[in-house]
This record gives sequence, structure tokens and C-alpha cells, in this order.
Amino acid sequence: MSTSQKQWFSAAELIGLPDMPGTTQNINAKAKREGWTCRKREGRGGGFEYHLNSLPPATKAKLLAQQGKIELNGTVLNAPKPKSARERYDAASLWQLWERAGEHAQSVAKAKLAYVSAFYALVESGTNKMAAYEHIAVEFGLAVPTLRRDCKKVEGFDKADWAPQLLTKNKIAAMNNAANRLAPVSDEAWEWFKTDYLRLEQPNFATSYWALLDTAKKHNWEVPSVDSLKRRLDKEVPHEQQVMLRQGEHALMQLYPAQQRTVLDIKAMEWINGDGYQHNVFVRWHNGEILRPKTWFWADIRTRKILAWRVGVSENTDTIRLSLMDVVNQYGIPKQLTLDNTRAAANKWMTGGVPNRYRFKVKPDDPMGLIPMLGIQLHWSSVLHGKGHGQAKPIERAFGVGGLGEFVDKNIAFEGAYTGANTKAKPDNYGSTAVAVEVFMRVLAEGVQTFNQRPNRETEVCRGVMSFDEAFAASYQNATVRKATAEQKRMLLLSAEAVRVSSQATVVLDAGGAVASRKNRYHHEALYSYVGQKIVARFDPDNLHGMVVCYTLSGLLICEANCIQATGFGDTDAAREHTRHRTQFTKANKLAAKAHKRMSNLEAAELMRGVEPEPPLTPAATEMVHIRHGNTVRTVAAQPEAENFEEAFALGVSALFAEKNKNRL
Repeated sequence: MSTSQKQWFSAAELIGLPDMPGTTQNINAKAKREGWTCRKREGRGGGFEYHLNSLPPATKAKLLAQQGKIELNGTVLNAPKPKSARERYDAASLWQLWERAGEHAQSVAKAKLAYVSAFYALVESGTNKMAAYEHIAVEFGLAVPTLRRDCKKVEGFDKADWAPQLLTKNKIAAMNNAANRLAPVSDEAWEWFKTDYLRLEQPNFATSYWALLDTAKKHNWEVPSVDSLKRRLDKEVPHEQQVMLRQGEHALMQLYPAQQRTVLDIKAMEWINGDGYQHNVFVRWHNGEILRPKTWFWADIRTRKILAWRVGVSENTDTIRLSLMDVVNQYGIPKQLTLDNTRAAANKWMTGGVPNRYRFKVKPDDPMGLIPMLGIQLHWSSVLHGKGHGQAKPIERAFGVGGLGEFVDKNIAFEGAYTGANTKAKPDNYGSTAVAVEVFMRVLAEGVQTFNQRPNRETEVCRGVMSFDEAFAASYQNATVRKATAEQKRMLLLSAEAVRVSSQATVVLDAGGAVASRKNRYHHEALYSYVGQKIVARFDPDNLHGMVVCYTLSGLLICEANCIQATGFGDTDAAREHTRHRTQFTKANKLAAKAHKRMSNLEAAELMRGVEPEPPLTPAATEMVHIRHGNTVRTVAAQPEAENFEEAFALGVSALFAEKNKNRL
């Protein structure tokens, strides 16, 4: 018998074991009556302990089992330890095998699971195993050995993992081996093929394969069939890496699922976004030129409603500025705004002063742009890997399928003027006519209205019920929106140009170009305080001979300067008028300048400290020196008293000026 297990037990430890009484008194009485081997218990409490071998067989077996022991033919051995579920099998590996098994193998395993589950249900209900085998075999039309073998497979497995355990593993292994078995290929041939096929020119697979065969002949490379090579490529080079090597980073980025953002926490007119759209329509412009106009649109991000738009021959600052003015005039000033980093949108007149403006050189004396001056927080849309990111701005969807192109460009009024979405989609009547600009503007306004009023929009806010107009109205009436002042509206109305103030307090504008070197000059006396400095002149492009409004670079109003028009060389009336204005200007400033000097120069000179003689210094001792010439002492001649000539001259000049100015007013 092994001596490593516990041999002695107290009466308290035996309570509840098989063939044992329920109290210590009764156990002690039983031990005394049956003559169990005992000894006095050591430690506090006293009492007796009883030896294992003197206990009843059932009690002894239970105590051995508690210690992981078992008695066989009088010998005590270690009992086998039951394996845990984690030690028996890996459930994750089983279900991975299930996923690779295929539909047919899975259906066979499900059929086995049905009768195996039925068998164990009968056994758990108390049915004898042999009877259960015979009954289930008859019910499901099986041979008893087959049923017994399948039931044996799931022993020790959790019921939830029976299905993958019942798979026919030999067929699955053969199938997987066939899929993983690849025909041999020379390492040089394989590397050459990947280099040729996985490049941005995107050659056809078959073309690269035939080129590989031709090259392999020269180098005695081993090359498999085209299907085997394709399987090897798909196995060793994942799809996303093939896209990266053949289509570039931008295509790889588009494989990643788009981020879905909610707009429910944004109020109407809190955040807007804008973008330009090139119309696919030939339009006869105001000057007779036939072109495809470009419209700048502003849309509300929450509701997708088109708020305002302006049409031009290109995407430029004026269309962006004036369309923003339309938004501000009708709905108010938004809090936030999203733009593309284009030349028109990112120029200094719109976004100057924004720290993260990436286009154009940022200079310290750049004027502040309109958007930051209006207190709007600017956001640039994403540019990933050198290309625009269409998912970044909701307004992009207005230009897609079912968008403004359907409502405007394909309008029946533009028959013959529609160009098609691209060069491959030109209609048969391409270029047969051009629509008048007045007709185009009318249809554009109608198309935008229809776009906004279309019901049952499938967006987060509209929920398939409301139109963009209805969604905007529902949110706008509960929103807090800033309204623009007259000064802010004037800034939006006028164009701007940075100019330097000349020494004559004039500024020169090049707006609209200079015809025959003629430029417009503007003057105001307030500009004298800014001579040599840069300022911002805002003007109406349609009235360059009117006034311009001058601001500092930080946006503070200076003045309204008037235009100085050039005159004829021999126009004497204009010369006299100019002389009169110059004389008035000179006289007024002369009097104003004298008013600052109420003390004359001579009076100031009188108050200046004169040169005072230094006080004489007395030495500690003196010594008389007698100068002799021969034997006779020289007689010292009497010196006349020196006169103060400078003081006398100043007094004379003062008297002369006093006499001269005595009779003046």
C-alpha cells in the first residue's frame, strides 16, 4: 500500500461518508462496537483517530477517492486523472475545419448529429444502451455498428461541438490537400512573373504568362500550367496586396470600409459644405462663347439641402464669395464650413489667416480672408495619397447618380446641348446645338428646386419620408443662427486686392486688367497714416470708377477712397481745379501743423540752458613767481574788463523782432 496518502481520520472527518452515522457520538460508539484500530488524537480537543484499513469498505473507498487513489487487489494505486475539455480538444480548430468542409460534408455531419443526439437522449431518459442502439438504428435506417461508431466519436466532447466532430475527416483532408497542392515552379520563374504582372501598368494575366513561357525557354525554368500559377498567386499574394501593386495606394485605400458619421447632432445651418460642378451642357455665354459652365454649390450638411449657387465660366473666387453671400443673406452665417483645397477656395481672399492653408505661400502680411473674418471655422476636406476623397463631403453625392446631373444637365430643354458624362458616353446628337445662358440659368434654378423638394429621401435625417426642404425647415426653426451685419454683407459683395499706399496717400488697382496701361487711382487723406504699408482695397468690379473701401490687413475699416480720374494734357480747367484743391490741402495742413507749435523757435532757444563758466578752484597753497628781464622788474599793464558779446547780440535780435511784429495781427 502506498504510504503517501492520509491514514488516520477523526470522527468529525468521517461524518457524511458511506456507511457512517451522522454524529461523532454515534461514530465513536460504532468504532468501539466493531473494534476499529484507533489512537489518541494529538493537539487541542483530544478524542480518537481511526485507521483507514479498519473502516468499512465503502468508507475506505470514498476516502481513497478523495485523495486520488484507488485500491485494486489490496494495492493502493493513483487513480487516472480525467482530462479537461481544453486538454481533450481545441474547439476553435474544430469549427475552423467545419468552415473549410464545404456544404456537402456539413450536411452529412448534420444528419449524423440528428441520430447521435436522439441516442443520447434515450440513454439519459433511462433506456438501456443496447435497446437504444437497436431503436435508433431502426428509426433512422442505420446499421448498429455505424451508429455505435458515430456515438463513440462524440464521447468526451461538449454537445455544442458535436457537429464538427462528426465530419468525415478523411475526405476533408483529401480535399484540403488537393487545394494546397501546387505544381512546382522555378524560383527565378516565379519571381520574374510577379515582377512582370504586379505593376501599375496592369498587364493581363495571360499576357504575362505567355511572356513567362517565352523567357523560361531561354533559362530552362520550370513553369506550371496557367491555372496552377493563378492558384499560387492567389495563395501567396493576398488580394489587397495585388491591388496595391497593380492599382496603387489610392485603390488600396478604397478597399477599406467607409466611415459612417452621424449628422443628428448638427443643427441646420450649423455646418455647410461647398464644391464646384462642371455641367455637361454646351451653353452660349453672354459674350457669345460656347462653353461648359461651372457652378459652385453650397449645401447644408445635416439635411443635404442646396442653399445657394453661382454660375461662372470656371471655378473662381468670385463665384464662391457671391454664393456664400447668398447663403448669408438668406439663412445667416454658419458656424463651420468644409472646403476642398483648390486654388479658388484656398486663396488668401477667402481663407487667408487660416493656419493650415496648404496651397500658396503663406506670408506674414497676408490679408485675413473672408471666411475667418466672418467667424466661420474652416475645415479642409481629405486628400489621400494625392487624390480627393469623395466620401469626405456630403455634397459630392448631389453630383452622382440621381443628382443634379439628372435634374439639370439631362433636362429636355437642353436637347442637343448635352455632352454626356464622359468622352465614351457622348449622345448621337452631341454638339448639335448650344443652349442660351438665360435658358440655362432658368433650368438650373428649377432643377435645384426640384432636387430640394423631392420627397422620401433615404438619408439619416429624412428617414425615407421627408424631402431636403422639409428636413431643413424642421431643424432651422429651432436653430440659433448668426445674422450678418451691413458691414459683413458689404465685404461679401466686394472683391478685394492687396495694395501698397504711395507717398501721396493713393492706391492703384489692377482689377479687371489695365487697358493701354491705364490704371485706377484712389485717394483719401486717412491713407497718409498708412504710407508705405500694405492695405486691402475692396471694390465693386462693375464700378471701378466709384469708391473703394480700404481696410487694414487684419480687417479694420480705414476709409472710403474716391477714384482719381486722369485728365487731358491741355485741360486748363481741370488744371485750375486741381491747383485749387492742392492749395486748399496745403493751407489746411499748414494751419493745422502750426497749431501744434504754439512756441516760436527763439522762445525755445531762450529757454535752453546757456554755457555757464566753471567755478574757480583754489589750490592748497600758492607760490608767487617773479619774472625778471634783466635787472629791472617789468610793470604789469592794466587789462580792460571783458564784455559779454553773445548776450548782447541775443538781446538785440529779440528787440528787433519785437519791433517788427508789433503791428501784425
